[in-house]
Amino acid sequence: MSVRLRLNIMMFFQFFVWGVFFVTMGTYLGKLFDGEEGLNSIIGSSYATQTWAALFAPLIVGFLGDRLMNKERLNGILHLIGAALLWRVSTLQNSEEIFWTLLAFFICYMPTLALVNTITFQNVKDVESEFPKIRLWGTIGWIFAGLTISESFFGVFALPLLPGIEDADTTSVQFKIAAIVSLIYGIFSFTLPASPPEGKGEPVNILKVLGFDSLTLMRNPSYLVFAVCSFLICIPLAFYYARTGEFVSNVHFGSQTAGVMALGQVSEIFFMALVPFFLIRLGVKKMLLIGMLAWALRYGLFGLFPENAALVVIGIAMHGICYDFFFVTGQLYTDRVAPKEMRTSAQALVGLLTYGVGMLVGNYVLGWWGDRIELDPTTEAGWLEKGGEFWMLPAVLGLGVAVLFFLTFWDKSNAAQTTPGNEEDQQDEQTDGAALEG
Repeated sequence: MSVRLRLNIMMFFQFFVWGVFFVTMGTYLGKLFDGEEGLNSIIGSSYATQTWAALFAPLIVGFLGDRLMNKERLNGILHLIGAALLWRVSTLQNSEEIFWTLLAFFICYMPTLALVNTITFQNVKDVESEFPKIRLWGTIGWIFAGLTISESFFGVFALPLLPGIEDADTTSVQFKIAAIVSLIYGIFSFTLPASPPEGKGEPVNILKVLGFDSLTLMRNPSYLVFAVCSFLICIPLAFYYARTGEFVSNVHFGSQTAGVMALGQVSEIFFMALVPFFLIRLGVKKMLLIGMLAWALRYGLFGLFPENAALVVIGIAMHGICYDFFFVTGQLYTDRVAPKEMRTSAQALVGLLTYGVGMLVGNYVLGWWGDRIELDPTTEAGWLEKGGEFWMLPAVLGLGVAVLFFLTFWDKSNAAQTTPGNEEDQQDEQTDGAALEG
């Protein structure tokens, strides 16, 4: 089996394991703990386990993967442990036990997102041209996971991939599937190309691993605004990842929800290809602003027109604009602003501010908000009664951050401006920025 094929399979497994349960986990938890006090907080804190783990991931990768052992072996060990933990989650009935077991799983899983990237970097000849094509198989894995658990082709027609199993999104079957695939993936990882530790014998610099040495970039007022707004916008962003599955399932598509929501990843692929075109013509500020406004618009559609299935699907399909225009453009801007020797640290810091701290705060805010307005997330009536109020909070927060960014971000340097004269260079840089996703 060629190196390229093995890396493609690695990416497919990596995101299938996550995608097969993460979208529908809230629906399952809502059914499992229906009637319990603080149900929204239970769901929010369960999703927060992923963001808590994201805070520790750089330390695990920086210490073990960079200094002590081959990355493919570490990847295999972590996924084998993760498989056991996922199976354990499928057997639990207590919210506190689920929280701690999910946290343990994500502490194993989140470091592997960086590991699969570095395994690829160490085993391809041309990172800029080959990595995006390999990473695409991760998105395909997430899409296929959604089609599998929903047993539908994007909600259009039935796709019986789990014969004998009905409504898998509301049962523990989703965790069992993830556990089985994680077990297979863990074993497969030991067949991946050798990726030895590149920092063996070097001392561990925790500040550098977490990206804190790049805090000097905050002396640039424009970059400080970007960093603060990146953190703030991820608070309302958490609402989408944690609660859209429940909302769409109860109000519109039931067990087909994961398949319908996979349209978001299809959109992501489409708009990823268009980012270079728009970036050249709009520049960094307009791209980031469009991304922020797209999140606010998506939540507005959910909140104002919850009964309109077509508009809800449009909101889901906006994921390409929401994700690519903000996250990918932000990664590219960071790469341009940071000195060459600080680029890795700067990307780590942005990841910590967004996927780490920002999403973490957002998961607890969405739980608190759902309980405060007494949202019943387990029924169609509950979402139609309180869903509008629920979704308008992230819509207003997203719009507020966009206005703040528009008024305060005034970077006129080459890092934020794009001219037709350097179109080819900018497209090359965008490919590199897109490679940082995941």
